[in-house]
Formats: sequence, structure tokens, C-alpha cells
Amino acid sequence: MAKPLTDGERRKQISVRGLAGLGDVAEVRKSFNRHLHFTLVKDRNVATRRDYYLALAHTVRDHLVGRWIRTQQHYYERDPKRIYYLSLEFYMGRTLQNTMVNLGLQNACDEAIYQLGLDLEELEEIEEDAGLGNGGLGRLAACFLDSMATLGLAAYGYGIRYEFGIFNQKIVNGWQVEEADDWLRYGNPWEKARPEYMLPVHFYGRVEHSPEGVRWLDTQVVLAMPYDTPVPGYKNDTVNTMRLWSAKAPNDFKLHDFNVGGYIEAVLDRNLAENISRVLYPNDNFFEGKELRLKQEYFVVAATLQDIIRRFKSSKFGCRDPVRTSFETFPDKVAIQLNDTHPALAIPELMRILVDVEKVDWDKAWEITRKTCAYTNHTVLPEALERWPVSMFEKLLPRHLEIVYAINQRHLDHVATLFPGDVGRLRRMSVIEEGDCKRINMAHLCVIGSHAVNGVARIHSEIVKQSVFKDFYELEPEKFQNKTNGITPRRWLLLCNPGLADTIVERIGEGFLTDLSQLKKLLQLVSDEALIRDVAQVKQENKAKFSTFLEKEYGVKVNPSSMFDVHVKRIHEYKRQLLNCLHVVTLYNRIKKDPAQAFVPRTVMIGGKAAPGYHMAKMIIKLVTSIGDVVNHDPVVGDRLKVIFLENYRVSLAEKVIPAADLSQQISTAGTEASGTGNMKFMLNGALTIGTMDGANVEMAEEAGAENLFIFGLRVEDVEALDRKGYNAREYYDCLPELRQAVDQISSGFFSPREPDCFKGVIDMLLNHDRFKVFADYEAYVECQARVDQLYRNPKEWTKKVIRNIACSGKFSSDRTITEYARDIWGVEPSALQTPPPSLPRD
Repeated sequence: MAKPLTDGERRKQISVRGLAGLGDVAEVRKSFNRHLHFTLVKDRNVATRRDYYLALAHTVRDHLVGRWIRTQQHYYERDPKRIYYLSLEFYMGRTLQNTMVNLGLQNACDEAIYQLGLDLEELEEIEEDAGLGNGGLGRLAACFLDSMATLGLAAYGYGIRYEFGIFNQKIVNGWQVEEADDWLRYGNPWEKARPEYMLPVHFYGRVEHSPEGVRWLDTQVVLAMPYDTPVPGYKNDTVNTMRLWSAKAPNDFKLHDFNVGGYIEAVLDRNLAENISRVLYPNDNFFEGKELRLKQEYFVVAATLQDIIRRFKSSKFGCRDPVRTSFETFPDKVAIQLNDTHPALAIPELMRILVDVEKVDWDKAWEITRKTCAYTNHTVLPEALERWPVSMFEKLLPRHLEIVYAINQRHLDHVATLFPGDVGRLRRMSVIEEGDCKRINMAHLCVIGSHAVNGVARIHSEIVKQSVFKDFYELEPEKFQNKTNGITPRRWLLLCNPGLADTIVERIGEGFLTDLSQLKKLLQLVSDEALIRDVAQVKQENKAKFSTFLEKEYGVKVNPSSMFDVHVKRIHEYKRQLLNCLHVVTLYNRIKKDPAQAFVPRTVMIGGKAAPGYHMAKMIIKLVTSIGDVVNHDPVVGDRLKVIFLENYRVSLAEKVIPAADLSQQISTAGTEASGTGNMKFMLNGALTIGTMDGANVEMAEEAGAENLFIFGLRVEDVEALDRKGYNAREYYDCLPELRQAVDQISSGFFSPREPDCFKGVIDMLLNHDRFKVFADYEAYVECQARVDQLYRNPKEWTKKVIRNIACSGKFSSDRTITEYARDIWGVEPSALQTPPPSLPRD
């Protein structure tokens, strides 16, 4: 077999990026050398690989800056409605390659770097991931920013510049160990500090009511320093801004509390203020009610709203003087999207500013707030919903507590007039939950204070209406919407899978990169022999490349012609990595029982991080690695079955493994995964899905035809029926011999001979208190996996299904999602107009 082309070689022959002009290449080389010699190396004679990376990053950034300034000028001149996407997480990954792709610079850079005797891919690998998110929520925000810029929306992402992002995961003796992610230690060439826009944020203090109004006094002040990162659209010269806030202590922080002798301690105490932006809370779908987390949530909201109001008042380029004084038009010029409940404090904070500072009367302020804010719900798991203790809230944000109480009182008065005497309904719908510990239900606050509430897949939005917010839906049904999530095809196809992108471009042109629905044109080519051959060949090349990576990084040799069975996402009981483990043990037992039988060789890869405090998730990782230790070293098994735990799963690793996957595991208990977006990435990159009817899987099956996915297991209504009847795991254990054998092996220490009791707790959970009904879906799952094997034996039929899936994945573009948000929630139209490039003179 011919040696596969490297990505670099492939890029040189790719039409999709347009051929680099010689002038571009010469210009890139010149700029690269200038940065290398004058900006970076200065006093050193020898450049390091990092110097080369930074020189290239600065070269590419030079191409952004003019467009960035021009875009912002353009917005000030046109004064469009601005979209503010508030999120505590932005999981951006790496920026260099994405910027080159979106600016159409990749070929020129590739050629220039090659001429300089360097390797572009090697330089790209030096960049740290910006891991300012946990998983789906933060990565969705990143895809949305890409789409908003590509669609020409005047949009801003606002969040926190965490000094330490999601931890780096090391596996030591099979256990997860966390290391701090010091992603800024070499600096970040993509951000620009903007100290001139630094803003004060207040905490603690007391509230004073007087005839003149309400004042919040004696507060502690922390400064919010903005860092701006450019967000380029795809080949449209638009560059939007992501503004992340960093906490800084003011110069007089605590100094006045000390006598002169306490000066050193006072200066050291500045850390207390600056800790606010120190670290990302590493929980996914789990609420941790810590004061520092509440501080983070208020910090981002308070700084952002000051910024929004400043921009609203003086929307003229380079002008800080207020042009607008009336807030009447605020909702016509400002849309605030709350990404989950984490930025929910935007609602009481906007009320505080309007009522206390701007002296707008309460009813008018409430109307403005509701018309401005919209809320996206991302989970139905009760442990994930934010419920802050009133006592903590009162200490940290005393004025906001008063405002929340006032909002709630008016809301309950309204409900009581519509449903007189229905005390149960009032209790269920209150923002304040009574009990041993009084709590504020942030989801209820979001629903009341927003004009639109959306779920993130059709099935999830129905659950939101029918159970989570049922009472609220009955009150205001017109408020509830669905916006099925999507992914950006630039990063998740063009950037990570150039071979497949090129194969598609050859057939249907490159219009699909900004209109993914054009992939439908591939449907008439499903049986085209040349396309079948090319798609299969690209997959095989991606697998060979990933195999080389695995051998280099993990020292594991895998069979590149085995089925790559991939299950990557956060480790959580509801995502059911344990169901996958049981299937692996079952396969292992079948091989051992009848080694002469023909088995489809499989390389099972499971990856993801467990929240540091989530014991069961950490046990699941230990189980995966322990099963791998036994299976991978059993000579009877050989290379028919391998189990690999992918360490430190993150965006840059996803970009490598997803294009190489044959089978995508999306096996959450029906009704628990709000949407999922990994499922969409695998579909677009030519993997077939084995999954339950949950989240966006439902719509994927609808788009591609259920017969082109491997769907199994309980539906939402079956799960509900099982809950009513009472789920008894032992019934399945008693009547399914293969399940019983696997469970007994795990329990008895077969996979942990040195610690025979290691997994007793896992098995006890599965047998006695498994909320996610792993055993109930085991039989259907194993049967479905047998169908997967059967199809994999017929490569041509497999690839035809792959092509059909790719052709039907057009719905799952974040461009489509954002277009729907823009029209249905924000009241703006996407613009195909290009921002004038910086080279053109202004009118």
C-alpha cells in the first residue's frame, strides 16, 4: 500500500483552499522573518520551535488586525443590533490553524513555512489548547462564535479569562490524576489586553433606602480587566470579538484596613480578589454551590453589562460621550443570550442598573430586561440545576437579593390571579425554594426574566416543556422554543479532515462550507464507485495516521484495519461508559470461549475527563484501564480486541480521533443527554452512530433514516414506564448469562487481581441504585453491536451508509442553529455582505 500523504502534502494538492499566490507566499515569509528576528529572538542567536510558532502566529495575526479594526468601525457606522453571548465557558482549543483556514491563508503559510525548511503541522502542535470549558457547553459557545462571525452578525462573546483552564489529565496506574493547566505560561499571542476598558465590580456591603432611591454602599471592589481575542468569519473579512475578563485588585485593596506594619500582608491579600479569575470549576452537569463560583458568575455579568451599556450609550466610533440617554430602544439594539443559568445574574443586575442607577421605573425596567434577555437550557439532570443558598447570596449581593425577592413577589402575584387557590403551583413556580436551607432557583429566575427559553434538541425541548418547566410552559407557551445545536463545519471538517473535505469539494464544489445543507447533493452519488473508494481511502489514511499517533504517544500498537470504536466525552454515569465496558467484557469472553471463530477486530477507545470530586466517574476510568490491561495482554485475543483509554481528551485530540473513527458511541439513557454535539462531529466525519433515541440522535436518525444508524434500547416513554414500575437491575442480572458473567468477573477482581475488591462499589451501584438503567439496555446494545459487526464485514455497504450519513448531516451546522436564534430570538437577519477589507479605502 502506498504511504499515506501527510496533511501538509495533501494540503498542497487541495483545491478547497485555492492555490496560494506567489506574492502571498513571499509576503508571509518576509513577515515571518521580521517577527522572528525583531520581535522574538532579539538577544538570542538560536531560535526555538516555540519562537517559530510565535513568529507564525504573529504573522497570521497581522492579517487579522486590519480586518478586526475595520469590522468594529463598520458596526459603529451601521449601528446594528448587537448580540451578546454570555457564557462562563468558551472551549476554544487552538487558534492558529482555525485562523489560517478562515482567512484563506493556509496554503500560503504552508508553502512559506515549507520553503523555510520547517513543518507547519509541527508548529501547530506547539500551541496550547485554550481549555476554558468543560465539554459540550463551552465547545458549543466556541462554534457559535465562529458561526456568528461567518454570518456577519455584530456579536460578542463574553466570559472569564481563567488563568488555569480545564485540568490536564494524567493516568497513573490506571487512575486519573489532575494537573493544573498553565496554558498562559508562554503568553498568548491571540489576545490583546485592553486596560483602558477596565471596570469596577462590587461585592458584599449593605443597602441603603432613602427618598432619593436605593444605594449599595461599603462594597469591596474588584477590577475587571478585559482581554480581547479576534474571532474571524470564514472568508468574509468579518472579525468579531471575544472579550474575557480577568480579575485585578485595585491599588488600595485592603491597604486602608491595615496600619503601616501590615503593608506586606495587605499587598499579599490582593490574591483574594484576583482568585476570581484563577481557575475554571471542572464540573460538567453538576452544580457546586461554592462562594467563589457565585463570585465568578456575578463578576462576568457585572463587567459585561457595564460594557454593553457603555456601547449602547455611545455607539459612535472612537467616542465615549453618551449619544443615547433613553433606554426605550435598548431591546432594539441589544440582545443578551444566557448560555445556561451560569450568567443568570444578568437579569437582576440589569434591573439594578436600570432602577437604581438610571432611575427607570420598575415596570418599564422589567419590560426592557425581559425583552433583552433570552435563556438556553442545557440540562434536565436535577443535580446540575443551580440553586444558591439565600444566606450566601445575601452576604455577597445584598441588593440583588432584594431585587430577586421583588421579581418573585410580582411573578407569584401574577400566577395567583390566574390560578387562584393553587398553593402547590405557587410553591413549584417560586424562585425562592423554602426548606431547611432557603435557596434561589436560578433556572426559574431565567425563565421569568427572559422573553425566550429554548432547549437544544427537539426531544430535549419537549421534556423542558412537559416536565422541567411544565408550569411555566402552561403560563407562557409562546416563550418556549427549540434550537437544535450544531457544530462549525470549518473546524470540524475542513480543518480536522482535509482529505474528506477535498473529496467532497471534487464532487459538489465548496459551497457546503458555508451552507452545509448542500451536502444533500451527495445523495445521488451514494452508489458511485469512485466516491465509495475515495471515502473509504480517506478513512483508512486517517486511521493509519491516528495509529501512528497512538504508538508514539501511548506506546500502544493497534491494528489500523480493525474497527475504530470510539466513545469520547466527559465521564459521567448518564453517558454510560459502563455499558460500553460490559460489551467489551462480553466480546472478550466470547473470544476466549471460542478462539477459532471469526471475529471482527475492534479497537475500542474510551476517553474523557472525570470531575475531580466525582468518585464514580474516577472508578469508571480505573475500570476501563483495568479491562484494557487484561484484554491487551491476552495472547488468545491477539489484535482482535484492544481497549485504549485516551488520556487528556481535549479539542486538539478530538480533531485527530474523530476523523479516524468508524463507530461513534452515543449511548446515554434516553431523556438525559440534552443534545450532544460529538454525535454530529462523528456523523460529518464519516463514522456510523450506535446510539439511543436521545438528544440530537433522534434528529440524526430522522435526517439520515433510522436504518442508517444503529439505534437500540429504551425510549423516553419506556424509561418513564420503568420508573413507575420500579427498575430492578437483578432481574436482568438473573436472566442474562453473559451479563451475569461479566458482572461477576468485574466484582470478583478478575480485572483487578491485586485489588480484588476494587470494583465492588461500581457493581453495587449497578445492582442496587443505578439511576441510568445500564442493565435494562444491555441485551439490546449487545445485539445491536452484532449488527455493527455484520455490516463492517461488508466494506462497500458500510461506506455507502457512511456517505448517506455525511450527505444528511447538513442540518447540524451551527450556521443553521445561529440563523434560527437570530431570526426567532434576537430579531436580526444574518448578513451575506462582506465587511470591506482593510486594503480598500473607506467611503
